[in-house]
Amino acid sequence: MKKTIIVMPVANEGDTMASLLDRILALPYDNLLVYPVVDDYSTDNTADIIRSYESTGRVKCIYYKESRGVISCYLEGFRRAMADGAERIIEMDGGGSHKPEEIPQFIEKLDDGYDCVWGSRFTAGGGTDHQPMYRRFLSSGGTVLSNAVLGTKLKDMTSGFEAFQVDILKNMNLDAFLSTGHMYQTEMRYYCRKFNTVEVPIHYTGSTSSLKMKSVTEALKILFMLKNNEKKVMG
Repeated sequence: MKKTIIVMPVANEGDTMASLLDRILALPYDNLLVYPVVDDYSTDNTADIIRSYESTGRVKCIYYKESRGVISCYLEGFRRAMADGAERIIEMDGGGSHKPEEIPQFIEKLDDGYDCVWGSRFTAGGGTDHQPMYRRFLSSGGTVLSNAVLGTKLKDMTSGFEAFQVDILKNMNLDAFLSTGHMYQTEMRYYCRKFNTVEVPIHYTGSTSSLKMKSVTEALKILFMLKNNEKKVMG
């Protein structure tokens, strides 16, 4: 299998980090590596747990002191993975919202030649668990609005479980992304809309964290800026 690196931002995941890494390492791929990017916000033993797995040769702890939130950790993880020779990169949540057992379908689609593989909660076979109704509404409503404004046709424009052939990310100016929060996933899907992409069903486990209205208004503002920003990202 081509060298594939999973990038996952993490912060204060000490209770679940070991279990998550065990589940990923149990998958039948010798060339699948994991780069957890520890947000400087983290104050527990998450980084120590990750470092204890580095002896496997398949886990690398990245402590990102310059972190400006989860999206900056994603992008830093991409940079480090590319610098270390990744041929494909998978992005997933490090807090347990995404299931490692669903990783094989992303790898299969990349093997089939797709440039980007998007995890979708709203396609046949997908779903959500333990997610408040208002968050489901924002996710599904955000997808409808994004498709209408941007001309995309995806069933899920806001999922953070996705995979890329590395050349897709290499040819992007990651520093030119507008989003620092929830809108990032939509922004990425918009810029990649002309590539050979496919959606695969995922099961998302929600959290009890609240969503601030400021995040929603910022997302709406960015939505209407993406078309003008595309050349900065894609060249």
